[in-house]
Amino acid sequence: MARPEPHGSEDWPAPLEILNPDSKHPVVLICEHAANHIPARYERLGVEPADLERHIAYDIGAAAVTRILARRLGAPAFLGTYSRLLVDLNRPFGAPSSMPVLSEATRIPGNEGLDEAELAFRRRAIFDPFHDAIAALLDRRVGQPSLIVTIHSFTPVFLGVSRPWHVGILHDHQPAFARHFLAGLAADPALVVGENVPYVIERDSDYAIPVHASDRGLPGALIEIRNDLIRTPEGGDAWAARLAPILDDLSLTRRPAA
Repeated sequence: MARPEPHGSEDWPAPLEILNPDSKHPVVLICEHAANHIPARYERLGVEPADLERHIAYDIGAAAVTRILARRLGAPAFLGTYSRLLVDLNRPFGAPSSMPVLSEATRIPGNEGLDEAELAFRRRAIFDPFHDAIAALLDRRVGQPSLIVTIHSFTPVFLGVSRPWHVGILHDHQPAFARHFLAGLAADPALVVGENVPYVIERDSDYAIPVHASDRGLPGALIEIRNDLIRTPEGGDAWAARLAPILDDLSLTRRPAA
């Protein structure tokens, strides 16, 4: 089958959306799992339409929170435009979970037996442009402060196991940076806040924080919000309102002189 290059059509959008690309705000927002779009030629990778509305296809509510934060802070933000099922932007390319054949308990037939040409196409068309754009911005900002913050969401129940946290702050051996978030969020006694939950950052299963933060010696944290809390516009607004002042406080001492 021919593999057309994306050309900005509705079915083949640009591989990322960039907000505030010229901003000097120290916070750099990344939302890898912002969208659930799969081009028509893939026939939903063989999954049901309802599956594209689930966490296996994208991080519900994460894009809205990222957009609001970018607007409130005036910070640069990078949002993925394709489903994580087609290629997961927060996995090392080629890792088993980067184009999964099984996601949670759902089989993904369209990812079975991918040939080298298809792998190369997905990397060239989606994965590399997304991360190249982030790297280019960070290269331009060398010598200026940058704080890498990725926005994700997680399911209240995973494979039958309930998760009690409202939000988790994940870090790659940078507890001091992450604990600024933890302290700010813990100020609300109604919130259940966790460190390195419901996941941990590992280099063989994570990409953005290890590569764009740790490898550059930059502070970085991954924010996981329980997705039932941000499914609605009101929920997204409320969580952005919680996070924005924490992010602004973190960046105050790292802002360039006017």
